[in-house]
Amino acid sequence: MTGETPIPQELLENSIRPLQKTNSLTGETPIPQELLENSIRPLQKTNSLTGETPIPQELLENSISKSDSLMGRLRERILLDVRTPQEYNGEWFFNQPPQGTERAGHIPGAVHIDHTLTLNEDGTFKSRDELQTLFSSKGITADKEVFPYCAIGGRSGYTWFVLKYLLGYPNVRNYDGSWNEWSRLSDVAFASENLAG
Repeated sequence: MTGETPIPQELLENSIRPLQKTNSLTGETPIPQELLENSIRPLQKTNSLTGETPIPQELLENSISKSDSLMGRLRERILLDVRTPQEYNGEWFFNQPPQGTERAGHIPGAVHIDHTLTLNEDGTFKSRDELQTLFSSKGITADKEVFPYCAIGGRSGYTWFVLKYLLGYPNVRNYDGSWNEWSRLSDVAFASENLAG
């Protein structure tokens, strides 16, 4: 007895991807021709890192690195800073002036809308039309991918809810690390309107 359990024929014939009878890691089973021909991106028969397989012309022509395509995609993404004007301008770090090595300001290129502008004086949400006007006046529309951020993710999570569920924006993702994370990274840019700092 070799200790191997044979694979039932029914599984071999009816699985989504037929199971191999040999160990493909050892090289005993070649890649089936149908996978080579029908995969989304055809599998290479040689190692492209060694230069043995040229990059197919189709991939070069449709590459994300084409500047027009990439710039179009970048224009459709918006970083949305929903903190107070004092935090955005670099006067405050969270709710006080920056202390020691704390970096205050905002992510370069971020659009600023204080999250409290989505509320009426009584603490209820503004109407859908008022919310739509507020966000679209800053270029934040449903056809764009929006990344709200704040100090630690709470206010941006709130704004994610407003955009996603009250306005129906399909492409909204909360940057939950927010300024707390970004400001502590040593190799990233930040902007500040605070001329005194």
